[in-house]
Amino acid sequence: MESLRARLARAPALVAPGVYDGLTATLAEAAGFEALYLSGAAVAYTRLGRPDIGLTTMSEMAETLAAIRDRVALPIVIDADTGFGNALNAQRTMRTYERAGANALQVEDQSFPKRCGHLADKRLIPVAEMTGKIRAMADARESDETLIIARTDAIGVEGFEAALERAEAYVAAGADALFVEAPRSGEELRAVAARFAGRVPLMANMVEGGVTPVTSAADLGAMGYALVIFPGGIVRALARAAEDYYASLAAHGTNRPFADRMFDFADLNARIGTPEMLEAGARYDGGEG
Repeated sequence: MESLRARLARAPALVAPGVYDGLTATLAEAAGFEALYLSGAAVAYTRLGRPDIGLTTMSEMAETLAAIRDRVALPIVIDADTGFGNALNAQRTMRTYERAGANALQVEDQSFPKRCGHLADKRLIPVAEMTGKIRAMADARESDETLIIARTDAIGVEGFEAALERAEAYVAAGADALFVEAPRSGEELRAVAARFAGRVPLMANMVEGGVTPVTSAADLGAMGYALVIFPGGIVRALARAAEDYYASLAAHGTNRPFADRMFDFADLNARIGTPEMLEAGARYDGGEG
């Protein structure tokens, strides 16, 4: 299989949909995506029923990652938040996530507890502290093919030019890819690409209703972005469907009015591979040593 590093070096831009468990990862793989993004926000939304404000733990994310890796072979980019502490914590996060099957870790320069990049009132750590985390993670990784994606949230805190300067420092510290979070316009998206495209792979984050105008992967690729993530879209879609489902069930006392909007028992089993697993299991039922 082509490495993530090699794939990011060629067009078109790689689209990585957000996933948060084995089911969403399986469905995304079946849809034909080449890589997945394990979103910390999506895990907070679904596992905790809470906002993306730093409540998820490293162990919860690692457990989720391991379950997804057991189910799919695609490259997985995982949200490592702030590294969950200082440089030594970031090293432990790198080792844990790499063992669990990550192909890339995204680490950010917010202070802890962090919050969603499209929320207000974020706080940043000093540049020197962030560059130290990047170097520490690079020293801790087992494989050079495990990528470090450095994210800066400085646009909303220190301004656009400061964000670009922070990004420069993170490249110099050894980041394999850059993620300048929450550009506020197409002009800012293009300015980030004008400065860094061709030097280091760039990641863009598309959040429905967020600060950044939602832009197609084709258009972002034309600007120079190598990786485009849609991290929380699946949760927003499923939450809307779930709200409608529960309202229908409560109103009617039956699923019949909703039947054309859901898989039946056989349909879901087909998509999660139940017949194939039962067939595989049957090969071990004969009691032969």
